[in-house]
Amino acid sequence: MAPEAAAERLGFVTLEQFLRKLPPELKILHDGGNGAGLLRWVEPSELEDPTPYLLDGEFILTAGLPFLGDGGTGAKVDSYVKRLVGAGVGALGFGLEPYFDAVPNAVIDACRHHNLTLVEVPRTVPFAAIGLEFSQLLESDNARVFRQLADTNRQLMRAVLSARPEHELLAALVQRVPVWALLVGADGRVRARAAAGAGAGAVGSSGTGRTGASRNPPAAVELSALQPILKRLLAGSGPRVEMDSLDEPGSALVFGHPLRSTRDANLGALILGSGSPLTPAQNSVVSSVVGLLELLVRQRTSGSLAPSQLATALLLHPDSVASGGTRHVNGLKDLLAQSISSTRSAPLRVVQGVKADADWPAGDSPVRELLQWRRMFDTKLVEVTDYGFAAITRLKVDDALLAETEKLGWRLVIGDATEFQGLASAYQRVTSLRARVQSTGTSARVDEVTWSVAGLLGREAGTMLAARLLEPVLSQEDPERRSAQLAVLRTWLGENGSWDATAKALGLHRNSVRRQINALAELLDTDLNQAQVRAELWFALQYVDESPAGAVSPAAPDPRPSAEPRPAPDPRASQSP
Repeated sequence: MAPEAAAERLGFVTLEQFLRKLPPELKILHDGGNGAGLLRWVEPSELEDPTPYLLDGEFILTAGLPFLGDGGTGAKVDSYVKRLVGAGVGALGFGLEPYFDAVPNAVIDACRHHNLTLVEVPRTVPFAAIGLEFSQLLESDNARVFRQLADTNRQLMRAVLSARPEHELLAALVQRVPVWALLVGADGRVRARAAAGAGAGAVGSSGTGRTGASRNPPAAVELSALQPILKRLLAGSGPRVEMDSLDEPGSALVFGHPLRSTRDANLGALILGSGSPLTPAQNSVVSSVVGLLELLVRQRTSGSLAPSQLATALLLHPDSVASGGTRHVNGLKDLLAQSISSTRSAPLRVVQGVKADADWPAGDSPVRELLQWRRMFDTKLVEVTDYGFAAITRLKVDDALLAETEKLGWRLVIGDATEFQGLASAYQRVTSLRARVQSTGTSARVDEVTWSVAGLLGREAGTMLAARLLEPVLSQEDPERRSAQLAVLRTWLGENGSWDATAKALGLHRNSVRRQINALAELLDTDLNQAQVRAELWFALQYVDESPAGAVSPAAPDPRPSAEPRPAPDPRASQSP
């Protein structure tokens, strides 16, 4: 077997792997052809018969003490090696000195006769070094497999939240484990099927994926051939594994897991087929998939009933909230109340969450995040979205809950109290503030925000607007001239373009005001006769400091989120410059 095709299993390494790691001074006197065999441990022993103390798959090291004197006869050496083979020993390591300066011919002959791998260990390599090498290899192998399992579990969690979770789970399973898979419902009909592809890798197999490819099973066998095992799976009770074997390629081992309800009712079965036994790591993946499939089937058939009834009613009758009769609407309110652990008359809130870091990666476990928000906001109505999440909750989301959420790196838009019929409008109000929360990194409450253009614009966006629209004025080097021009523009806009009122407010002559406004229009390269231009400049001026320097305010969160800027001038009352 090629080195890259050797099986690597959780908690074990192969003889071939181990021999490759050993010092080059060691010499293989006989290759038993079991390089793919699994090693459990390396064990030094000088007993005449160590087999009562051995586990299957050990590498035995001896300095030859059992072969001194009468123990070195051909018959006794042959019996010794025969017992090792019968105990499942993977290889025998013979250490030179202090008893022998060469491996006895009787030992070599016996190992060849019983086909036991024999390795000569020179005196320069202590047995302790061999044991240490095995421990290090075993530890690194376990770490690699655990990393694979972690990656696989993340893939399985993503599959659960996909549009077709059962199909995606089976697809993820056969990517990692060399099996074909068949999901059968309680009615005995196939719901989903999958088989490993030509390049599918396998957890616990070679890192190159060649092992998985060499054993790729065909598509799942016909359901008719699986009726005996399926009948046992659907008829029995309790957690169990039913086994069978078929003559089909890739089906030497067929095994099935029942999918059960919390009351042990059979909800279906998962049947798998493979050409050879699975490794512990691969069995771990299978167990995870069985658990997730069971959870999905339970949720669909016997899980929390209120959210599913509510979703069904709203999907089939989307206009029923506005046009439905009192009895129907009250029924929907009851379902909603059950979904958020509330009462029919309790106020509701829409909450949206975004990551504080705009470049946040997708969550490693969307299922864990979903359950986390359901727990924190005490509701089953949570949606994982591209920006983060949205939830409907009965909670007021007090400062303690807000602080707990922000510690996790999230920022919230917290809706105002509403009723069932007002949820859609409440969601729109929350959504309108999400961009502001994303840009400022500060959570916001709908009922604390000023509902004006400037209030909704927010400090950071307002600062950007001011820097862009007023750049020709703000970039001037003379601070006094800059401050004077800003004061004239702000006063003129505030007085709705009235020359006389502006002149009186500034203590200037009417013609002086007119000349300065015309100069500003030319400097800004804009038409101040247009109402939209005046409105945009007015809002931009709200984010310019009153200091003589006239600098744009720093892009920091506004410490007064509910502060109301001066009302915008009425462009209809303006006079022509």
